[in-house]
Amino acid sequence: MSESRSEPKLSADAAVGWRFGIVVSRFNQEITERLLEGASETLAAHGAAKKDIEVLRVPGAYELPMGAALLASREDIHAVISIGALIRGETPHFDVLASSAAHALQTVARDFALPVAFGLITCENEEQAWARAGGDRGNKGAEAALAAIEMVGLFAGSED
Repeated sequence: MSESRSEPKLSADAAVGWRFGIVVSRFNQEITERLLEGASETLAAHGAAKKDIEVLRVPGAYELPMGAALLASREDIHAVISIGALIRGETPHFDVLASSAAHALQTVARDFALPVAFGLITCENEEQAWARAGGDRGNKGAEAALAAIEMVGLFAGSED
């Protein structure tokens, strides 16, 4: 059996009425703001109206799942984009946060049957974080927005 590799239709046209929630961590704020810009610009470039993008700020990566759940619980939100930046320090704190946030965000997606795009970058150092926040590694916030748009389209197609 061959695998279908057709390109997804990536449209967040405001006429469709899709609304996106973005939960963004304030920790490492200069980096997360660049990721947020990438996500917001990508949504707008694919047709989302400003009024259809709700931004919720939380203290840090640990709070991203709770913010995502808050947004996911709203009937007017069709996908959530989580944005944060974890930079490894000298203790195991990084590993605990990265793992627990990833698992908890996946749980939110499953429990609410709603796309939750993963825009939490996990980096060894600040240089890697900047590279992923609009530098030579692209903007992972923008990539998360594309994933959210694609998944909303899949979910909408499953309602037919």
